[in-house]
Amino acid sequence: MSKFSMKERLEIPRQEMPTQNPEARRANFAEVTLGYTPELMLREAQRCLQCREPACVKGCPVGVKIPEFIAALCDEDLPRAVAEMKARNVMPAICGRVCPQETQCEALCILAKRGEPVAIGRLERYVGDYELEERVCPSSVRATPTGRRVAIVGSGPAGLTCAAALAGKGHDVTVFEALQSLGGVLGYGIPEFRLPKQVVQDEIDCLVQGLEIEVRLNTLIGRTFTVEELLEEEGYEAIFISSGAGLPNMVRIPGINLNGVMSANEFLTRVNLKKGYRFPEYDTPVKVGKKVAVIGAGNVAMDAARCALRLGTMRAQSNGGVPPEVHIVYRRSMDEVPARYEEFEHAREEGVHFNFLVNPVRIYGNERRAVSGMRVQRMELGEPDSSGRRRPLPIPGAEYDMDVDMVIMALGTRPNPLVFQDAARLERTKWGTVVADEETGKTTACPIWAGGDVVTGAATVISAMGAGQRAAASIDAYLGTGEW
Repeated sequence: MSKFSMKERLEIPRQEMPTQNPEARRANFAEVTLGYTPELMLREAQRCLQCREPACVKGCPVGVKIPEFIAALCDEDLPRAVAEMKARNVMPAICGRVCPQETQCEALCILAKRGEPVAIGRLERYVGDYELEERVCPSSVRATPTGRRVAIVGSGPAGLTCAAALAGKGHDVTVFEALQSLGGVLGYGIPEFRLPKQVVQDEIDCLVQGLEIEVRLNTLIGRTFTVEELLEEEGYEAIFISSGAGLPNMVRIPGINLNGVMSANEFLTRVNLKKGYRFPEYDTPVKVGKKVAVIGAGNVAMDAARCALRLGTMRAQSNGGVPPEVHIVYRRSMDEVPARYEEFEHAREEGVHFNFLVNPVRIYGNERRAVSGMRVQRMELGEPDSSGRRRPLPIPGAEYDMDVDMVIMALGTRPNPLVFQDAARLERTKWGTVVADEETGKTTACPIWAGGDVVTGAATVISAMGAGQRAAASIDAYLGTGEW
């Protein structure tokens, strides 16, 4: 461990992450953040105070041993850092890039009270990237086979984490995925410039191949098999449902069915999973308007806006046209933006326009039924609502028109009800999410567990991983004792 004194460590400034230049990156899909160099990593790791009672660990949904992996980095012992990290987090290269550490582990870092917390997420990414490059993979150690069979429905963060934990215990695990590749939202929802797909593939390969997890792609639960058929006809002894929340919410206003209106889910799936950003190399054309409005201000809205900006700019450069004008339209103020601050700042640097305290009320179409404009209502903030944020209220008579030719709705998602075909024993909420115990993932139907976005609604990657981890422990106990 570093021999720096407490005073010396307190004087080390937080090390900034190198990034692509905004003007360059708005015309490519290469990763925006470039990662720490070994020198920056070591300098940042030396800031950690190695607290006796580390609050940062309490802020991590999977309980990563943060002081231990950072101490290993200070000693420049990378294999030990990987081992400490992967004892709790099987996908650090992914989490280090997309998790909101600023509201979780870093928010509780004692240095946050003095200024800047330790950049735990950036150090986590460094460890994850090293592990993928060196193929250490200490998580891929399988125990003696038990012969017990478990089905995992969905291959997002919750499903993969649960599958890895159960396979590590020696159980025979099969992952059922509706799409043509594993990863769930990691593959279809998060753009290449935030989370390179090769990183996702490498992390998943490390788990699946090392732990001998069976994979069934293009298998839609609710159609190919129902949940009950997996138990009664296919012989699985436990099921973990982690099918996510991939059904988009759409605002009900006139013009919603016009050409040029789409959900962020559809747009991002075409761009990311179907590699529309590499057209014509991949045969997935993605239409982008000259003036695009993205409704919402979460991470998905930022991703959609930044993808639209890149696609339009790349095409303008290739044909000598004009780059697109992309707007975020949000009914609350900048202070209520739910997206990560880093993503908000990157979008602003790249030239995305922000329209705060406005809400769409109508979308106009031309004679071809294509979007030709949008009517918006000015809003003001009232008292806080159930979410804790101030409620947006319309200002009477304060409306105006926006000149747009494409509208992307990024207003949240809910679970697809198809997976629940012939699953009447499962209790669900009025929002379509599964009712499950927070600590164990047990549903109202034995022996079925659930976790991740299908239970909570759209949330973070790391919180879904935590749910998968807890459910795996409960499933393992059930397979050992038979007690529900």
